[in-house]
Amino acid sequence: IGYTDHYWQIAIFPDTNESFKARFKSLKNQKNSVQIDFINNNIKSLKPDENLITKSYVFAGAKEVPLIDKYIEQLKVNKLDLSVDFGWFYFLTKPLFYALHFLSTMFENFGVGIIILTIFIRILMFPLANKSFKSMNSMRILTPEIKRIRERYKDDRAKMNQEMFALYREKKINPAAGCIPILIQIPIFFALYKVLFVSIEMRHAPFFGWIKDLSAPDPTSIFNLFGLIPWSPPLFLTIGVWPLLMGLSMYLQQKINPPPPDPIQAKIFMMLPIIFTFLLATFPSGMVIYWTVNNILSIAQQYFLLKKQRKNE
Repeated sequence: IGYTDHYWQIAIFPDTNESFKARFKSLKNQKNSVQIDFINNNIKSLKPDENLITKSYVFAGAKEVPLIDKYIEQLKVNKLDLSVDFGWFYFLTKPLFYALHFLSTMFENFGVGIIILTIFIRILMFPLANKSFKSMNSMRILTPEIKRIRERYKDDRAKMNQEMFALYREKKINPAAGCIPILIQIPIFFALYKVLFVSIEMRHAPFFGWIKDLSAPDPTSIFNLFGLIPWSPPLFLTIGVWPLLMGLSMYLQQKINPPPPDPIQAKIFMMLPIIFTFLLATFPSGMVIYWTVNNILSIAQQYFLLKKQRKNE
């Protein structure tokens, strides 16, 4: 049983494999004070001249994952690792943490570790992404034919949809295939976000230049010309260099993708890079670096695949 905040905790546990009763108790007349204790269930009454030795442990300090895992192994403490809130995607988050910790130790920079980890994730997802990009590039090549069908049957929506689906069947294209890598990437995105947000190892971990803490947002802002104007903009206007690079890479990725057939959807998709730029500006800068590098790798993969498809036709 214990009490924890973002990076620190205090926990107590008995040296026994048997059950014990634990409780939290708010102390009267003492603001913001909590009493935490436990009672062993296996302790029995003592007879005269009998001795009883019990042992318990107190952990107070930083929630360093390797250290906590070491105590779990040595002392057989059940669930102490849950003090680090790795979230719903625990099965992804903890392996990502260890991979990032290993790479950052090897390259002596957590930012470089994030970039190398991103490349490894792209390699693992390469076959699936290739299949998806192939379908998306086929859609892009078919864009002129799709426009002709839309113009020809603009007054008959049912006939237009029928002709478009017939075209998809003929060319063996799945219009929804391009969403698969995005859907798979979402759990990885949130898992890496959790790693950066809750792990004390990422706290104050520098990258290069102005990024002194990968767990904090990019401190620069376009609205004060990246520090040239002596003015601190509000948080929602703190759009730094890396969020801008991320928004630009997302815009370029959209330009290489086939436009949605519906004009309203096309306008919404064109707004997404701007929305994500403002949204991710408040995220840890390590997360924005991951997203930017991932976008650049996606653009390169899709560009070369599109070039190869056009050459084969």
